[in-house]
Amino acid sequence: MTVPMSVTTPSGQRKPASVKAERQRLILPVTALLLILLVNAVLSPGFFALSMVDGHLYGSLVDILHRGAPLALLAIGMSIVIGTGGIDLSVGAIIAICGSVMAVLIQDGHLSSPIIALLTLGCGLLCGLWNGVLVAVLRIQPIVATLILMVAGRGIAQMITGGQIVTFHSDVFGVLGSGYLWLLPMRVILTALVLIALIALIRRTALGLFIEAVGGNSEASRLAGIESRSVLIGAYMLSGFCAACAGMIIAADISGADANNAGLWLEMDAILAVVIGGASLAGGRFYLGLTLLGTLVIQSLTTSILVSGLPAQYTLLVKAVVIIVFLLIQSTPVKTRILRVLERRSPAAKKGEKA
Repeated sequence: MTVPMSVTTPSGQRKPASVKAERQRLILPVTALLLILLVNAVLSPGFFALSMVDGHLYGSLVDILHRGAPLALLAIGMSIVIGTGGIDLSVGAIIAICGSVMAVLIQDGHLSSPIIALLTLGCGLLCGLWNGVLVAVLRIQPIVATLILMVAGRGIAQMITGGQIVTFHSDVFGVLGSGYLWLLPMRVILTALVLIALIALIRRTALGLFIEAVGGNSEASRLAGIESRSVLIGAYMLSGFCAACAGMIIAADISGADANNAGLWLEMDAILAVVIGGASLAGGRFYLGLTLLGTLVIQSLTTSILVSGLPAQYTLLVKAVVIIVFLLIQSTPVKTRILRVLERRSPAAKKGEKA
């Protein structure tokens, strides 16, 4: 069983067991993000420039936040599922399903915007419930259980849209896709609200401890009195909810539903963002804040590749190489050696050698 890196106080608040461990987890994603941003600044001298147009902020940094919002939502939900020791490969398909449901309902014109939003979110929760039942009740391996909806989901989305790209016009959802609230894009604010709500739910209650306990050792957590089935189902439903939010944003951005391409391969970027954020794919450890940093690393990397002017066919290759290097550095053997070298070169270690 993985030993949690934090303890829970009687009030439900979680305190880090080691400040040093917390800093070590921050070093790698923060360093990677800063390096990528510096590369972008070299490739594009005006990269850090911000301008105010019609009361809204514009610039490359804002664009990273704007384009990375759907991925951030997916990664947040994926982080919770990975914390239970599972995986959710179906989030891209859930985006397609929920976007199709929203587009068809808007085009139909019989329901109000709040009802359409609730039905779309409910569709995501239903997809998450399906995955959760397969994993928790039927005991199917998470990668296989979610692969079912990953494969069938786009077919379901095509059935909803009749095999067509459904377009719509909605002022309300148009604001969600490309509108602004005060200085920032509306989608960024929505993502921040979802993140804050989930942090409050998971880190200010016992739910986070239950998720880590189930991910570390489900049998031991069951014997300790934790209802592991409910925790697993809840985790997948939260992932489905986050995917539904991302699906709404993507569909609203293009004012339509593309069942074939909406959210395509985003599940892989979401998994990478969670891993970059220091979560263990074996379960028992996940960090929502660091997952957001991992998302910024992925989106900044994508932006740097586009800014560099590389041909489109090299984009995925360069991205894969950088991610492999990053994950190698993050691996336990390599990380241990790096820390040993840094400790030997530290001023305290040098003083000890002279003494």
